[in-house]
Amino acid sequence: MKRGFIIACLCLWMLPLQAADIYVAVTGNDHHPGTAAQPKATLSAALKLARELRRLDDASIKNGIHIIIKGGTYTLYEPVFIRPEDAGTVGSPTIIEAAPGERPVFSGGVRITGWRPSAANRKIWVADVPVTGIDGFNFRQLWVNHAKAVRAKDMPGDSMRRILSWDHAGGTCWVPSSAIRGLDKAPGLEMFIHQWWAIANLRIKSMRVAGDSTLLAFHEPESKIQSAHPWPAPWISKASGNSAFLLTNALPLLDEPGEWYLDVKAQKLYYWPRSQEDLSAANVTAPLLESLITVQGTLDHPVSHIHFRGIAFQHTTWLRPSVKGHVPLQAGLFLLDAYKLDIPGTPDKKGLENQAWVGRPPAAVDVAYAEAVNFTGCRFEHLASTGLDYRIGCHNDTVTGNLFRDIGGTGIQLGTYSDEATEAHLPYQPQDRRVVCHQLFIANNLITDVTNEDWGTLGISAGYVRDVTITHNEVSEVSYTGISVGWGWTKTINVMSNNRIIANKIHHYARHMYDVAGIYTLSAQPGSVISYNYIDSIYKAPYAHLPQHWFYLYTDEGTAYYTVNNNWCPAEKFLQNANGPNNVWAHNGPQVSDSIKYSAGLEAPYHYLLSEKAVPAVARSINQYQQ
Repeated sequence: MKRGFIIACLCLWMLPLQAADIYVAVTGNDHHPGTAAQPKATLSAALKLARELRRLDDASIKNGIHIIIKGGTYTLYEPVFIRPEDAGTVGSPTIIEAAPGERPVFSGGVRITGWRPSAANRKIWVADVPVTGIDGFNFRQLWVNHAKAVRAKDMPGDSMRRILSWDHAGGTCWVPSSAIRGLDKAPGLEMFIHQWWAIANLRIKSMRVAGDSTLLAFHEPESKIQSAHPWPAPWISKASGNSAFLLTNALPLLDEPGEWYLDVKAQKLYYWPRSQEDLSAANVTAPLLESLITVQGTLDHPVSHIHFRGIAFQHTTWLRPSVKGHVPLQAGLFLLDAYKLDIPGTPDKKGLENQAWVGRPPAAVDVAYAEAVNFTGCRFEHLASTGLDYRIGCHNDTVTGNLFRDIGGTGIQLGTYSDEATEAHLPYQPQDRRVVCHQLFIANNLITDVTNEDWGTLGISAGYVRDVTITHNEVSEVSYTGISVGWGWTKTINVMSNNRIIANKIHHYARHMYDVAGIYTLSAQPGSVISYNYIDSIYKAPYAHLPQHWFYLYTDEGTAYYTVNNNWCPAEKFLQNANGPNNVWAHNGPQVSDSIKYSAGLEAPYHYLLSEKAVPAVARSINQYQQ
């Protein structure tokens, strides 16, 4: 008995020493101890074990905790929540990393199986949607063998029609009747409209045919917001054409390979396979979750010293456009309320004519109130909205050597823009400056084929931030601007300062939207710098509101105290719009040394990422500026 008791005690004493390495595998079990031989099944269970080791101040965690994720797809039914009790220290971080040579994937998707030819059209296949809850399964994205499918729409390829007019007082829009033929009974029909530097998703409430024109009305709340907000409004122009639009989300629109439609009421999914796609064997994935990882601390108790390495984050959705529509102000931030002032002017801006309050789209990985929460060598792919978002109260965080590809919204987003209760043009002056994201280091990331649903989003987008460095990233195949820093449209000194946009490579941008630049700024940012960047290849966007309104560098309203120098671009096509004081521009354009061009973008140790770059749109021309 005594000998057995001693052996049992020794075993209990030894277990925590082994638990500093916690293993997770798709074949594991959360009741297992988390060893290599008996791994856990989920990251949440591994974090719980790590949390307990920290709570007990176990001796094994002196040099940190490694949560080692073996290869395979980990399907999440809710976001993984990382809290202050999970925080590590400088000497004892928690490292969540891929097992050597393996590729783990955290997925918010659901596999769709059981495909069969449709009785009405043998080219179209149908499958029952899996039961995911009492309210049914709704989604706005679909991937077939890891390639994004197209939600059924009325025009082929990149083609769009033009609206005929917009009635702001009535909140209605006239379109050609040819656009809506056969759609009068289609439930869930939506309008996707291109307007200046943003798009909008509007749910169609009713239509009234009057000969060759049809009047569309829309659901609330988007109907009021769309017609009341002045910037950006639907574009009406004899010179360059009215706003372009698409109709989406109806079974009669499913008319070419690669398109799909979800009958939400019947819970049936329809898809027209592309050539070489065998749906009996295909991996068809629909997203269920809007976020995969939530890192959430508090102002006084941040989450700290959590490192992600070599993890893939895939398959998120975003359902607000299906429920409330989506009308952005800029950078994908959607309007909660907006209107034109009868008497212009606010204390900060005497000529301001509009008011706007905005919300923030969800992110696949959302980080708030965090210190030293880092991502290295990870993959953010097949996502509906933002990829990675450092939302508020973050500092000393790094994002290095990651891939951001096939994302519907912004790749990387940083900092507060406007609180939902605060008007968007007011300078941000929080009493507690700890809420301001600062000392963020964004380097050597490849951002490609992002912004592919909300065309007005960005490759990298930063709001009210300070001491942020964005360097040696490559941004390509984006619908709008490559890198944007700043918010507020104000010359007033605010929390922003000392931001550095250095040695980035930005090319093949403005695929759909103008009022655009490779690098764009807003508002006063003392001590900030844009230098040594390489900017090239601006697409000729086919439905741009102003065909010449494209730029390589663009300092917009209120930009002040910036140094902009030594940036290579093929022409001196820049815009300095309503800038504030003390900007310094020097030595930008084609005369800049080619060495700057060659040294910008990913540094040599990260060139392996370039094989992942999206292919340029060969059918789209590149702008050439004649000075």
